[in-house]
This record gives sequence, structure tokens and C-alpha cells, in this order.
Amino acid sequence: MAKLPILTAPDARLKQRAKPVDKVDDRVRKLMDDMLETMYAAPGIGLAAPQVGVLERVIVIDVAREDEEPQPLRLANPEILWQSEELATYDEGCLSIPDHYAEVVRPKQVRVRYLDQDNEIRELETDGLLATCIQHEIDHLDGTLFVDHLSALKRNMILRKLAKARKSEQLPAYAAVS
Repeated sequence: MAKLPILTAPDARLKQRAKPVDKVDDRVRKLMDDMLETMYAAPGIGLAAPQVGVLERVIVIDVAREDEEPQPLRLANPEILWQSEELATYDEGCLSIPDHYAEVVRPKQVRVRYLDQDNEIRELETDGLLATCIQHEIDHLDGTLFVDHLSALKRNMILRKLAKARKSEQLPAYAAVS
């Protein structure tokens, strides 16, 4: 397994739509394993392939708490079949928008169909944090970031802060001395 570099906004690849995988084979399984290692190291609870520069419809998720056994989910070509009318609000963050969080409203429950790591078609109906995480990661596959669900004012404020932080990190050390 290998840790992969995580792209951060405003990288244009994060706004592109990912392509479906033909099947879950050894290459896709390795991608899933590398993504899990990357996600755990970050640390995060979900990661989509576009976040590591791979424009394929692959996501990994593990919402187990620190004191629980890991419960990794590996999903290829996930699609939401049903979502509840009832909504839930979660304070979301994103590994591609580090250190920024905002409340996002999404359907409370979803049913999703996907290919698992053995290339078997599965369905999962879930709610709560897992439902939110699945929706968040599927958004990445469609080129949508969590800030795209916010008002323009909030979104622009977060993106400006991110750009400013990125700019200050790229300055050479001597530039700060005047």
C-alpha cells in the first residue's frame, strides 16, 4: 500500500466528473487500499479517487470511532437509488479543503448501489453520519465540493482563506524578512 498526495482546492481536477470503472480488478483494489491508507493517515473518514488525482468513480469510507474496530467500506461506481425527504445537518469538513468546516444540509437517509472490492453488486441503506459521508464522497465524483452547498458568501469566504493560506505556504522563507 502507498499513501497518495491529496489534491486541495482550487485544483481544477476536483471539479471534473469521474468516469465509471469497468470492473473492480486488482488495479482498482490496490487503488482502494492506497486510498484507505491515505485517508487513515490524513486523518479522515472518507476519500474519493478524484481527491488523489484519479478521475474514476471510487470512494472509500470508514466512520468507525477511534475506540472501535475499523469498518472500511470500498465502493466503486456508487449511485444513490433513494434518499429520504427528511433532512439532517452535519458540520462537514474535507481533506481537499483542509481546516475549514461548515454546516451542510443533506437527506438524512440514502440507499446506494455499488460494486464492492470483490466486484459484487451491493446495496446499502443507511442514515446519520454514514449517509452524509456517502453523499459527500459521491459529490466528489461529480465534481462538487461541500462548499458548493453553501451560500456564495460562505463559500467565497472559505475559498479566499484557503487561497491565502496556500499563497503564504508557497513564499520562500526569506520573503518574510524585509
